[in-house]
Amino acid sequence: MILMTLSAYSQGNLNNYKYVIVPERFAFQKDDDQYALNSSTKLLLEQKGFTVFLDNKDLPADVANNKCAALTADLQNNSGLFSTKLILLLKDCRGETVFKSGVGSSREKDYGAAYNMALKDAFVSLEKVPYRYAGPGETIAQQPATVNVATTETVAVSDKSNAQAEIKTSLNTTLYAQPITNGYQLVDVTPKKVLTLLKTSKADQFIAYNNGGVSGVVYKANGEWVYEYYKNDKLISEKLAIKF
Repeated sequence: MILMTLSAYSQGNLNNYKYVIVPERFAFQKDDDQYALNSSTKLLLEQKGFTVFLDNKDLPADVANNKCAALTADLQNNSGLFSTKLILLLKDCRGETVFKSGVGSSREKDYGAAYNMALKDAFVSLEKVPYRYAGPGETIAQQPATVNVATTETVAVSDKSNAQAEIKTSLNTTLYAQPITNGYQLVDVTPKKVLTLLKTSKADQFIAYNNGGVSGVVYKANGEWVYEYYKNDKLISEKLAIKF
């Protein structure tokens, strides 16, 4: 169950910023990308239209040489005993809040699902704010993806990725999609939960995380479902057989 709070304010002009930096670990997290919150924040900001980077990795020259060219994302954790509550903050280089979302809430008992649902709920506020970058400079050109094919089959890599990918296939096991609040859980025939999928603004793209806390995206390409995630800084692209 998600409790939605729609209040938000904008103290500055988001249109002045093209870039957002997302930390690999927010202050309340015990591990990098715990509950897939950091990678999910990056994905949701990209869907809004920002160019997003995790921490200070591979920053373009105009950001590396001028940190004031980018906003920094932060999550404020206001969770209580019976509910998970998050607030999204976008801050400038002086630490001033340019955008603060309403409170995103969830009463789900599973921590991973609860935090991700609260995050998506908080993003409702940002979705209601018009955004189009109006500052100087041009969009960074994306280089074509290079794929290391580990099987004889070819899989399309997400157009948001420009990293080398190792291709895996899991088509020998059918995963069954069971509806949950704001998405699905994928189970095998046991039934054992294999992945949790959270809906995004695109019908064929989901935020995904598994029981081990590995996060990524599941999307449809060429009529097939693909699960992309990073393992030891290497992009893994895994084909899935999903029955909805």
